[in-house]
Amino acid sequence: MPTRRIIWILVALVAFALTLGAQDQPKKEIKHVPIKPTSAASGSEMYSTYCAVCHGKDGKGAGPAAEALKVPPTDLTMLSKNNGGKYPSLKVSATIRGEATLPAHGSAEMPVWGRLFRSMSGGHDSEVQQRVANLNQYIESLQAK
Repeated sequence: MPTRRIIWILVALVAFALTLGAQDQPKKEIKHVPIKPTSAASGSEMYSTYCAVCHGKDGKGAGPAAEALKVPPTDLTMLSKNNGGKYPSLKVSATIRGEATLPAHGSAEMPVWGRLFRSMSGGHDSEVQQRVANLNQYIESLQAK
């Protein structure tokens, strides 16, 4: 009987030590950096520069910063599938501009790109529209077949 008790005490101590060790791990943190201007004509370049850090290069939501977010990034490759097979272009555009109500978009974690695009373009709405349209078109190209 004493051997069993010693084993249970050892198991409890090991579990406690592992719990303490897990708490010592540094928490992942998102570094906020100034927006880097890209070509308004390249949806691919904008995606790589602005979106891939969270949504991943492949759009599946596993970018290098994804772990640090409270709300996991959306798998952008599944937008059509999750919308009855039709790509939700208007919803994606509204999300990019910051007009959609999604948990991550517009918070401290997810920038509102419309506002940032407007500041980059010096307030020229046509350039903002071009950026949103080209980024939207690129995201549409990522859809799972």
